[in-house]
This record gives sequence, C-alpha cells and structure tokens, in this order.
Amino acid sequence: MQIKQLYTSCLAQGAYYISNNGEAAIIDPLRETKPYLELLKNNNDKLKFVFETHFHADFVSGHVDLAKETGATIVFGPNAQTSYQSYIAADGEEFKIGNLTLKVLHTPGHTLESTCYLLHDETGKPTCVFTGDTLFIGDVGRPDLAVKSELTQEDLAGMLYDSLRNKLMTLPDEVIIYPAHGAGSACGKNMSSETQDTLGSQKKSNYALQNISKQDFIKELTTGIMPAPQYFSKNAMLNKNGYGNVNEIMAKANKALDITEFKKHLADAIVLDVRKSVDFLSAHIPGSIFIGIDGQFAPWVGTIIENINQKIVLIAPEGREEETILRLSRVGYDNCVGYLNGGISAWIDAGETVEKINSITAEEFSKLGINKSCIIDVRKPGEYENGHLESVENYPLDFINSWSKNFKSDQPTYIHCAGGYRSVIAASLLKKLGHHQLIDIAGGYNAIQKTNLSIVK
Repeated sequence: MQIKQLYTSCLAQGAYYISNNGEAAIIDPLRETKPYLELLKNNNDKLKFVFETHFHADFVSGHVDLAKETGATIVFGPNAQTSYQSYIAADGEEFKIGNLTLKVLHTPGHTLESTCYLLHDETGKPTCVFTGDTLFIGDVGRPDLAVKSELTQEDLAGMLYDSLRNKLMTLPDEVIIYPAHGAGSACGKNMSSETQDTLGSQKKSNYALQNISKQDFIKELTTGIMPAPQYFSKNAMLNKNGYGNVNEIMAKANKALDITEFKKHLADAIVLDVRKSVDFLSAHIPGSIFIGIDGQFAPWVGTIIENINQKIVLIAPEGREEETILRLSRVGYDNCVGYLNGGISAWIDAGETVEKINSITAEEFSKLGINKSCIIDVRKPGEYENGHLESVENYPLDFINSWSKNFKSDQPTYIHCAGGYRSVIAASLLKKLGHHQLIDIAGGYNAIQKTNLSIVK
C-alpha cells in the first residue's frame, strides 16, 4: 500500500496518490497532469479513479484532463452535478483499489456535496481519511462558499457540525487525517501548518471538535470570516462544468515575444511583473502590476485580477516563464499570451521608459516623524488587530479593488504589510491608478516592531 501526499505550498493544497497491487486512485489533483502521469508510469500503476472531495473554489482541479488521458472514472459524492461524465457515489458506497477499500462519507457543510473518503487497508482496518475541506488540521472548512438562496451560512455550519460528529468523530482515534489544505489557504480561518495528524490528536486540539453546542459551533464558525476572494466562485464553476485542456493552454501561452510583439498587446493586456519585489521597485514598465512568483502568487492573482479572462503579458525571471504560466492556469487564468523575451532588460535596451517606487528601511521610517494619516497598513484585519502602528488605518490588500476607487492622497504615502511582499503589490496597483507619491517600508511590520515606534496591541 502506498499513500503519497503531494503538497503544493503556494496554494497550501494537498493532493493524494493511493496505490496497491497495480491500481491507483488520485484525490483532489491539481490541474497539471504530468506529475500524476509520471507517478503512474514509475509505479507501473493503472489509474482507476479520480476522487473529488467537492467542487474546489480556490484552484482548478485536474480531474477532467486526468480522466481523459487515463480512462479513469471521476467520482464525486452525493449532491454533485457535473456537465461532464462522472460517477456520483452514494453515502457509504465502497470502491476497490487493488486490495484496498475506499468508503464514501458524505459530510455536507463546507459545501452540499462535500465528501470524505475513508481508506481501509488490506486487512479491512480503517487507516486514514481524506477530508477535503471538511476537516483541516486545527480548523474546519468555511460554510459560506456554497450558499443557495434557501440556505444561509448558518444552515451550512449546522450541517458541518452534524457531519463532524456523526461521521468523522465516530472513527477510531488512530485514523490519520489527510486534509486538502493547510496554513495559508483562504478556505478556513486558522489552519495549522501541519499537513496531517491523527483524529485523536485533533479531538484534543481542534476547536471545532470540542464538546460544544451546535449553536456555539455555528457562532464560532461564522464569526470573523473574511469575504471569499472573487475568483472562488469562478473556479468552482470551472470544476463543475469543465475547462480547456491545460497542455493546449500552456502551448499557446508559453511564447517569447520580442519588443514589437509585446508592445502590440499593451492596449488590451495587463502587464504582470512576477520578479522579486526589490527588482520591481527599482525598475518596472509603466502601468505594470507586481505579484511576485515567490509569494502566494496564484491566490493573489485570483484576488486582484477580477476578470478571469483578462489578457496577460508577463515580465518574468529568466527560466521561470513556463512556471508562471502554469501557476496562472491553476486558478483558471488561461489567457496569458506570452512573455517579453529578455524581460525587463530587453525593455530597457530598447530605450523604453521605466519607472520605480521608492523604498526605505523601517529604521529610516521611524526617524521621519510622519503624520500617521499618510501611512497605510495593507495586512489582513486579523493581523492588524493583533498589533499595529498607533493611529494607522488598515487598508487590506484583499479588498484593494474596492477601497482604491476612493483612495485619495495629495502627499507621500507610506505602505507596509507584514514582510514587504503585499505592500509592493498594493503600491503597484495604486501607482497604476495614478498615485505616484508612494513609499514602500522594507521589511514591513516585522521590521517596524523592532523600532521605537508606538505599537497598539
């Protein structure tokens, strides 16, 4: 028996490969099929099933392409309806993978079709459960992503309470929990950085599995939820209805453009610069936006770029162009038309104009005696509440497309986040809107805390 967790840190997402006696199943695959096909080949396994725990909202799953390429059956739990061929399993139904048995546990709450899969080993012993977004390590799935007109998030939270207690908490304590996400995902509020744990351990440490009333559970689960990023509903519909072939999309987008070709796209495309933040600050194409490939790239693309069909041209580090295009496709941004061959150097060598954004250290910032109304903190509300500069207001990057419309500043504005990644994203977006007196605080709040500036906690 082989169980392999395939964890992708930038999406905080876990897919799973299960094999036994020449047969395999994959649970919640990412969009690209190549890694799974290589695993199948190296293990000499035949893919029998692709199991989906629910219609994922935070990434485009690879189930459709993977099934086409291997002949495997796509399996969803009860209440799922798809526009492509799939098998809708019944609660309690069992599937054989070699000498292993995977049992369907319908666990509505995160979404109506949310389903966990309990794996029994060759002897019939329950060994692990793949919980999707129903149960995380330290948390549970948010209940506001599948609300229909007749259902509220409170209704779904109540369903989740019952699912946890009637299905998952009745399993043996030694069963291992394999969730679909870890810390950094927007699918929950307070996930652990751990990517697996035993059910017994979670019963002791996870707030959602404690001896609390349904009413208290619902209140806890529905309090303090950040609004879902705008791309979530779009990705869920792609996972439900199907999408373009990822290999065809990659072939079309992975195109080196010379300076003339690149400039032809500027009238209707976003210039997305994915280099390091320090490189963007020092020189970038006017009107371009920064979302660095070395951060939580795909989730921020989905949060910031509201039109999922937006045409995109890239400024990328040499050798990382294909990686960038792939990571865009993971969240459904399939309309990249290429990248500038030679990157920013080619732009400069062609005699084109570049712009920059000033940046200062936290120590330099602490000595300026600046009016606090000229400083904005773009961290999440929870981060801000845990500690912030006195009299400085919170402008979360998550909502910049809303608050930037009314943002006004007729004097230099200092921007910080926690470490310096999100502040540069915010600065690039504000600059694109015509705000040019922007100064980034290098190192963000982590560096500011080490100065003598007054902090409110």
